[in-house]
Amino acid sequence: MNKLNLNQTTIASCRKYAKQIAQDVIEDVQLFSTVSVERSVLRLLGIDGTDAFDVPLVNRMVDEVKERGQLSLGISRYLASALKHSELTLTSFVEKYQKQKITLTAFPLIDKDEVDQVLKPYYEKTFALLENNHQKRLALKTAYGQKEKDLYVIVATGNIDEDITQAKAAVEAGADIIAVIRTTGQSLLDYVPYGKTTEGFGGTYATQENFKLMREALDELAIKEKRQLKLVNYASGLCMPEIAAIGALERLDMLLNDSMYGIIFRDINMKRTFIDQHFSRLLNAYSGITINTGEDNYLTTSDAILEAHTVTASQFINEAFAKAAHLKEEAMGLGHAFEINPHIENAFLYELAHAQLARECFPHSPLKYMPPTKHISGHIFRAYEQNTLFNVAAKMTQQNIHLLGMMTEAIHTPFVSDRDLAIKNAQMVDQSFASIYEEIEFKPNGFIQTRAQHVLGEAHTLLKKIQKMGLFQALEQGVFADIKRKETQGKGLDGVFKKDQDYINVILNRLEVVLNDR
Repeated sequence: MNKLNLNQTTIASCRKYAKQIAQDVIEDVQLFSTVSVERSVLRLLGIDGTDAFDVPLVNRMVDEVKERGQLSLGISRYLASALKHSELTLTSFVEKYQKQKITLTAFPLIDKDEVDQVLKPYYEKTFALLENNHQKRLALKTAYGQKEKDLYVIVATGNIDEDITQAKAAVEAGADIIAVIRTTGQSLLDYVPYGKTTEGFGGTYATQENFKLMREALDELAIKEKRQLKLVNYASGLCMPEIAAIGALERLDMLLNDSMYGIIFRDINMKRTFIDQHFSRLLNAYSGITINTGEDNYLTTSDAILEAHTVTASQFINEAFAKAAHLKEEAMGLGHAFEINPHIENAFLYELAHAQLARECFPHSPLKYMPPTKHISGHIFRAYEQNTLFNVAAKMTQQNIHLLGMMTEAIHTPFVSDRDLAIKNAQMVDQSFASIYEEIEFKPNGFIQTRAQHVLGEAHTLLKKIQKMGLFQALEQGVFADIKRKETQGKGLDGVFKKDQDYINVILNRLEVVLNDR
């Protein structure tokens, strides 16, 4: 695969710079943990539910230790100490805690070496469930086969019951992947809402119960359709690790999990984000969940031609962070988008060059290709035309995760009929262009080859620059999406803490041991 005649030495050098960029960040942040990581530990040990004021118990427990104890030792230490000294099972302890009859900080702390012994029965049960979920996913893939490309659509009604209805309609029309958009602003909540929800704005609350309900509905429909149906949600924001945890518990197939999206577009502190994303990706790797990254967002705030190289550079960085967390290339849905102004001369050729560049730089990754949005207006027929061109580009460059554009994108949340038209459009293009990838070559030194080589060269230069200054400084200078952030600012910074030399995290330890052995 080298239709673009790309310089393979340059690609290898991009990976080298990206690996060093990621390693420098990981070396810095591994000295720290966050409240969201600690809450995830409690969830994966089996703690669930809320108190009388609907505050999640995992939040209450971590907040208690933060206020009255020493969270730098890790929540694992406090929970294990409480269980040992109280002589209660985890279930009994949680019941008493919920009724405010017991606390985590009322007991002497046991030795670090004892913590794992006390908590092992609980985390082993969870890891067995995660492994069972992974094996079930693999069994479905074996039973139904793996399609060359999955059609990906979004539901976002705010009501999980209506989401299920719309998801079923989309599947029956031909969709393979269902993504449930979160309610507006949930990424900035420092807690995960609890239970089934039927009210949301611009999307539906990401809760474990909502995940469970949609998973059950798609599993039931998969038997009728005789194909694997994949479920997606968003492991980003202030609760990134917790969403990854409940996603793994409820057998989601994909999670949007970008290394820098929260920093750039949600002003979440960069240290908080990098700590949370590493833990999340370790969990995703163990659970067999495919990640989707968010480079497509860069082109919504910056020029898609002038800044194309920032997308490629970010893809290499996202890949490096994912590899550091033991994710396989086959589980890296690196993102890019079809966002060039369609009125520019040769706009489609630019798009084709960029899509093929992503395909050739990351030949083993199931790329996530995003439809046009920036230049979509209320002109629905023009939008349909643009989406058709996008579908053609996807087919011509073998994109694997194909998120479909909707003709009413700029007007309202799509109707069921809009989604059906989008699916039928993609299916028509796929059939009409069935063998196009094998049939076409690009003119040597022509427009497409030259453009792709130029973007790769610019990405290489940018990665070299970032490696020299460090990613934190690069983000402060706004090299991605023309948005500047400060290392010492941003939401969630107060939830970052330095680990004590006696810190222990039984979930993190288990993940690292297992993944290092794989």
